[in-house]
Amino acid sequence: MSALPRHVGIIMDGNGRWAQLRGQPRLEGHRIGAESVRDITRAARELGLEAITLYAFSAQNWARPADEVRGLMDLLRDYLHDERSEIMDNQIRLHAIGDLDRLPASVKQPLDALRQDSAGNRGMVLTLALSYGGRESLAAAAAALARDVAAGKLDPRTIDADRFGAYLPTAELPPVDLLIRTSGEQRISNFLLWELAYAELMFVDVMWPDFRRNHLYQCLEQFAGRERRFGLTGAQVAGSDSDVEAGDA
Repeated sequence: MSALPRHVGIIMDGNGRWAQLRGQPRLEGHRIGAESVRDITRAARELGLEAITLYAFSAQNWARPADEVRGLMDLLRDYLHDERSEIMDNQIRLHAIGDLDRLPASVKQPLDALRQDSAGNRGMVLTLALSYGGRESLAAAAAALARDVAAGKLDPRTIDADRFGAYLPTAELPPVDLLIRTSGEQRISNFLLWELAYAELMFVDVMWPDFRRNHLYQCLEQFAGRERRFGLTGAQVAGSDSDVEAGDA
C-alpha cells in the first residue's frame, strides 16, 4: 500500500448474473451488491483514498425492464437514507454526476439533500455516477463551452485540454489513477472516457456482490507494483537522464 491511487473508479458489474446463477431474481444481486458498496466505501475511507467514483446507473440502464429500474431506484433511495450517518460521521463528501434531473423525486430529493449537507466535509469524496454516460458528459461539456464562446466569455484560442476539462462534472476531482471493473468483463462501457486517459485498468474475475475489501486491497497492491510513465521512459520515471543524454548525443 506504499503507493495508493488518489482516485479510484469502479464499474460495479455482475449483480444480475450473480443472482441468476443462484436462481434468484436479478434485483437480489443488486441488493447484495449494495452491501459491497458499503464495505468498499468504508475500506477506501479507512485507507485514506482521496476520491472514489462508483458507476451505479448508466444512461443506457434506463432501457432495462421497468420493474428492474424501479427496484434499482428503490435500492438507491434506501442507500441514501441508510448511509447518511455513515457519510456525515466520517467526513465523506457526496458528489454525483450524470443526468440527475432524470432521477425520480424519491431518489433526487435525498440525493440533493445529502450532497448539500456533506458539501463541507473534508474527507474522501464519494461520487455516484447516476444516469451517467461518458459520451453524454463530453457532449454536455462541449455544448457549455460552445455557449461561452458564442457569448464572448471565452476566446476559442485559449481552449486546451485543461480548459475543456474544467467544463466536466469531475473537474474538482483528482485524475482517475485506477479503474476496477468486476465480473471479468474487459471494457469500460462509456464510463469516465476523458478522465481515464492515464488510469491503470484492472479487470477482476469476481462479480460485484462478492467483491469486498480484500479484493480492493489486492487491486491496490497490484497498482503499487505498476510503473506509471505518462509518456516518459522508464529511466526518466526512475529519475535517470541517461536516455535524454543518449538522444542528445
